[in-house]
Amino acid sequence: MGILRIFTDGGSRGNPGNAGIGIVVFKVFPETSFDETKRAEVIYEHSGFIGTATNNEAEYKALIKALEWLAENFSDTEAVEVYLDSKLVVEQINKNWKIKDSRMMGFANNAWKILEGIGTNVKFFHIRREKNSEADALVNQALDAHQS
Repeated sequence: MGILRIFTDGGSRGNPGNAGIGIVVFKVFPETSFDETKRAEVIYEHSGFIGTATNNEAEYKALIKALEWLAENFSDTEAVEVYLDSKLVVEQINKNWKIKDSRMMGFANNAWKILEGIGTNVKFFHIRREKNSEADALVNQALDAHQS
């Protein structure tokens, strides 16, 4: 089986402004340390322009896109670990922080609904931005491709 380690990122140039998302999914063995993850097999990547959004909206949209992919492609995996450099999104999804903004609540509800349908244990972790460089590069790739 194995473990999926999903790295997502979203970013906006302008906040709000042109926004993009990036997702990288690695399949690892249970004994694979976090630091060894990036030497593992990449089974999915996504880079996309999402129009005008804030940084937080882009972070949520990246997470939701990753969860949608997961729901459609992997129902039988040992565990799923999702890593984001947005502490806000991680703490809200983990239900540690209240969600005061109605737009963010909508995104969180969407993510929770998708999670209900994934019958696998999914855990969310906050990481420093430098540990999320692959997903961040995909965000910038989407934004750079959209510039005229």
